[in-house]
Amino acid sequence: ARGSRAASRAAGAHNVCRLLARRAHGFYARDAGVAHRKNLGLLREIMCQESTKFKNVWTTHSASPIAYERGRIYLDNYQCCISSIAQEPRILYQKPKCSKSEKIEDALLLECPLGEMLPSPSDYKSSLLVLTVQNWLLRLSADSGEILEKIYLAGSCCKFRYLSWDTPQEVMVVKSAQNKLPAAARQAGIQQSALFYLAVFQVLPLSFTGMLEINKKIFGNSVTDVAVSNGILIVMYSMGLVRLYNFQAISEQFMEQPFDLGHEFNWNGQVGVVGKYPFGLPCNIKITDTPPLLFEAPSLENAFQIGGYPWHYIITPNKKKHKGVFHICSLKDNALAKNGIQDMKCCSLEPDWIYFHPDMSGRIIHVGPNLIKVLKLKEVKNNADQMEVAEDFTIVANRENCENNTVTVTASGRVVKKRYNLLDDDPEQETFKIVDYEDELDLLSTVAVTQIGADGKAHLDFRCNEHGILLKSIPLLESWDVTFSHEVYFDRDLVLHVEQKPNRRFSCYVYQMVCDTAEDDECSSHEKTERVFCKKGGRIFEYI
Repeated sequence: ARGSRAASRAAGAHNVCRLLARRAHGFYARDAGVAHRKNLGLLREIMCQESTKFKNVWTTHSASPIAYERGRIYLDNYQCCISSIAQEPRILYQKPKCSKSEKIEDALLLECPLGEMLPSPSDYKSSLLVLTVQNWLLRLSADSGEILEKIYLAGSCCKFRYLSWDTPQEVMVVKSAQNKLPAAARQAGIQQSALFYLAVFQVLPLSFTGMLEINKKIFGNSVTDVAVSNGILIVMYSMGLVRLYNFQAISEQFMEQPFDLGHEFNWNGQVGVVGKYPFGLPCNIKITDTPPLLFEAPSLENAFQIGGYPWHYIITPNKKKHKGVFHICSLKDNALAKNGIQDMKCCSLEPDWIYFHPDMSGRIIHVGPNLIKVLKLKEVKNNADQMEVAEDFTIVANRENCENNTVTVTASGRVVKKRYNLLDDDPEQETFKIVDYEDELDLLSTVAVTQIGADGKAHLDFRCNEHGILLKSIPLLESWDVTFSHEVYFDRDLVLHVEQKPNRRFSCYVYQMVCDTAEDDECSSHEKTERVFCKKGGRIFEYI
């Protein structure tokens, strides 16, 4: 009996140690993250069932661009916010029409970080960071539009226009438009060395890291654009050159003095409060010498991407004749990977495109008019120092009935020869227009379109991200004109189609997941014609 009890205690201790080890690695059966992942797995299974449908539950139109962020649809330059979760449109807030001086130039959704203590209860809810035309950075409640924080960036010396993430949900970058002197000033011989300004912030709580000037005396006259991403300062040049610098090293080396938002400062003879009108933010990172260069590469139209494992980059050789040709090279030594030249040889109006897969697998997605290639990097056999590009899987457009014959015979027996061949992206042939990845459900989504005459038909397909197997296809009911601009958002159980028509007319079609019965199927065609129009908040909605 003693032996059995000792063995039982030993087994129990072993199980406890194993449980603690699993906890240390993030595995715990009752952990909220585990439950969340299980729920998303169930949602994916339900979504891919044959009986599950996606229905166009409501539609609205706008004279200004329509934006979507995490279940919220923004219209009228972010003055109106509508929940996309309900089957009927529900307006979360509607603000009075703003003046031109209050126009919002750009916006980012800010979500609460997990496991951190924040200074204000409002910080634990989603908010929207917006940049106005008058250089104000505002943090708004995502659900009410209430202003939570307000920061003045700068006076008339520059116009800030763009928001982006350096590190998503952690470090934000505010970029100015390129400074250009008026023609009269240039003719008068006035010189201006500042090209761009970048202001960097930590978020939640919002804190000022620093502002720097991209100066032609340091970086050269031919700079066309700059960006900060993942701690790297990226500088692009008109001759197709891309240069990378360590942004953190630049901040540490050239920071003249740190500043905190809301604190008084005395800077270059100016006395004021950091982030308040009329002084704004001081330009406290002064680059006085060319910083050490991390990397540079010539690429057509400054197209440059880094990803994969080990690190690789994708460029197009800097000659127009190479447009549509992509080189995949090692970041370590610039060596071209085996099979690293990817060329679909498309004959199309719209070019093919390539990018690293956003699922962090290190794979590469190459999209052409009728073909999607998912590529992977792997070691060359018997040579561990070299990598090769291999196909993981391919997706082919359905063009079974589209034969491109150059010679046809009429009913009378007359032979007719075509003087031209169809383009690869001819609208009468099924063509891929959008490829996206739903990270929470681990699904690859593709939009393919066929347009005959004025009537275009599109369908959204869900595919297994690992093997590309088709799991579900959803027809989009509205006509798809290939000459218009389109965006399709797939977010869990929601599909949103935003269309821009000529003369700045925008339409938003909201599809939601429903589990249909046979009775629903019988009346579905009736529902397509029986639609209700209602007016909410001065806006007309069309829904079932």
